[in-house]
Amino acid sequence: MRSLIDILDLTVDEIETLIDTANDIIDNPAKYSEKCRGKKLATLFFEPSTRTRLSFEAAMYELGGNVLGFSEAQSSSAAKGESVADTAKTISCYADIIAMRHPKEGAPYVASLNASIPVINAGDGGHNHPTQTLTDLLTIRREKGKISDLTVGFCGDLKFGRTVHSLITALSRYNNIKIVLISPEELKLPSYVKKDVLDKNGIEYTETTSLEEAIPTLDILYMTRVQRERFFNEEDYLRLKDSYILEPSKLAHAKSDLCIMHPLPRVNEISVSIDNDPRACYFKQVLYGKYARMALILMLLEEAKK
Repeated sequence: MRSLIDILDLTVDEIETLIDTANDIIDNPAKYSEKCRGKKLATLFFEPSTRTRLSFEAAMYELGGNVLGFSEAQSSSAAKGESVADTAKTISCYADIIAMRHPKEGAPYVASLNASIPVINAGDGGHNHPTQTLTDLLTIRREKGKISDLTVGFCGDLKFGRTVHSLITALSRYNNIKIVLISPEELKLPSYVKKDVLDKNGIEYTETTSLEEAIPTLDILYMTRVQRERFFNEEDYLRLKDSYILEPSKLAHAKSDLCIMHPLPRVNEISVSIDNDPRACYFKQVLYGKYARMALILMLLEEAKK
C-alpha cells in the first residue's frame, strides 16, 4: 500500500508528474470532476488547521468524492485513549484514503503501517509536511517556470518549521539551488538538517540574521511565523516573535520578479500592505495547494488499485 509520509517517498520524476497533473487540473477542471466519484477521504486532524484540512476537503469534493472525519482530537476516540494504530485500522473500514495531521512526530507513519488504505501525512509535529512541500514546489514552478537554478531564502522560525525542513529537503534534489537561512540564533536550522540534507547533497548555503542584507540576492523569499505552539517558554516566544517583519521598505532592493511565499497562517511577519504587491504569492500558494492535493489523491488511489 502506497502512502505519503515524507517528501522523499516521492522521486523527483514523481514530483514532476504530480506537478504536471496539477497544472492539467488547473487548465481542465471538468476533466477531473468525476475522477473520485464513490470514493471517500477521511480527514483525521488531531491538531488545529484551516488551510490544510479545508484544502484536502475541497480537493476531494472537486474530484467528485466525499469526505468524513474530525477536526480536533477531542472529537475522536483518541480522547478515550485509542491508539493511532487502532484508529487507522478502524477508519480503513469506512474510507478509501486518509489525510492525517498529528502533533506527535511519526504518528502518520504509524497509521500507514496499520491502515489498509493510503495515508497522507498532513503534518506531524515539527517533523514533516509533504503536501505543503508539493504545494510549494508547484508554486515555484508556476511562478518561476522552473525549480532549478534559484536562490531561495528561508526567513523566521527555521528550527521548528516543518514546512521549511520539508522544502529544503525537496529542493536539495534539484540542480544549482542556493539556500540562504535567515533567523535569530535561537531559531536556526537544526544541525541535523544542515548535515543530512545540505552538506550531504553539496548544497551551497549561507546563514545570516539580516533579512535586509539577504533580500537583494533572492529569487524566492519563504517567510514563516514564529510558532507559539512549539515553545516551552512563553517568554522566549514573546522575545522572538517579531524578529522579522517584511514591510514595503525592505523590498526596495529586492528583485522585480522576487516570489514571496508563506505557508500561512500569517501573524504579523508580512505586512498586509505587501498583499497587493505583484511579488506576493502566498495566497496563490493556498490555491495551488488544492490542486497539488487533488493530483496526489488521484495518484495514491490509482496506486491502491494495483
